[in-house]
This record gives sequence, structure tokens and C-alpha cells, in this order.
Amino acid sequence: MRVIGTVGLPGSGKGELAEVARNAGVPVVTMGDVIREECRKRGLDPATDHGKIATALREEEGDDAIAARSLPMVERHLESNDVVLVDGLRSGVELDRFREAFGDDFVLVSVEAPFETRAERLLDRDRDDSDTDVEALKKRERRELDFGMGDAMDRADVVIQNTGTLADYRETITKLFEEGPEAVTEADA
Repeated sequence: MRVIGTVGLPGSGKGELAEVARNAGVPVVTMGDVIREECRKRGLDPATDHGKIATALREEEGDDAIAARSLPMVERHLESNDVVLVDGLRSGVELDRFREAFGDDFVLVSVEAPFETRAERLLDRDRDDSDTDVEALKKRERRELDFGMGDAMDRADVVIQNTGTLADYRETITKLFEEGPEAVTEADA
């Protein structure tokens, strides 16, 4: 059994990593989906209220609220799969929650890229307003870093520098799933 978590700033490539995992048959638990679902339960628009609800959940249920809500989904997938991907950790507290639950079977991968590269990718993606507005992106980054994302990135077991071509990145991700985290080093990424 292995649970692989991802952390990274917006536009770093976490979504692409999750897509490659899905295509390889690896189940993906997306922590942002927990927040989007809570937005819908509260009658709010996930595109505009995501950050507000992420903050509210942490205030109401603790800093590890999103991780705690994700754990049962991960555990269900582990009943019939050897590997599960948890997409989008945001803090060291969430990292601690997963490491407490899965011990050495939990591996955190930090996906990293320079701000300009990420901003360009987000502009192409155009998923929400913060993707097209550089100032909104900076504000979103500050909010995520305030959650403790920098701590989680610093404590990652594996760092993938996603600065090359999409094909190179996909090759690195495939290596991660086929050969394991130990096969992916910073020199390879």
C-alpha cells in the first residue's frame, strides 16, 4: 500500500499529475473537491467562494479539516487499490494528519515551478478569475501559503521541478507511479 500526496502552488502541475494518475488507473482524492462540495452544500459558488469556505472549514473544524474529510475516501480506495493519490495538500498540519494515518506508506511530492511559468499556465487554463488576474493569483498564493503550504513543501519527500516540457513532466510522473518515489530525484525532474 502507498498513499502519495501532492503539494504545490497554483499552476505548478498538480492537476496534470492527478490526470496522469487517473489514466494509469490510480484513484485520486482531490482535497479541493471536498471544499467545492461544501460550497455547494452551503449554496455558494465554488468558483468564487472556494477560499472563503476553505478558511471557514479550518476555523470550524480545525486546521486539518480538509485532510480529515479526505481520509475516509482514501481508505475506501485502499480497500481495492495498492496506490492512491491525494491531490492538493495545503499545510504541514494536513501532512501530519496523513502521516499519522498512513505512516511510512505516505509520501509527499512537492510540484514546483517559477511564478511566471505558473501564471502563464493558469492564464491558458482560465478555470476561474484568479487564473486570469496576476494580482488575484498573488492573493490566492498568499492565502495558501498562510494555510502553511510552504511548510508542507519544505517537508516533502520528493520535489519535482516542473519547468520542462509537458512530455518530460508526464514521463517523470509515470516514473513516479511505475517505479516509486525513490526513482524520481531532483536530477530526473
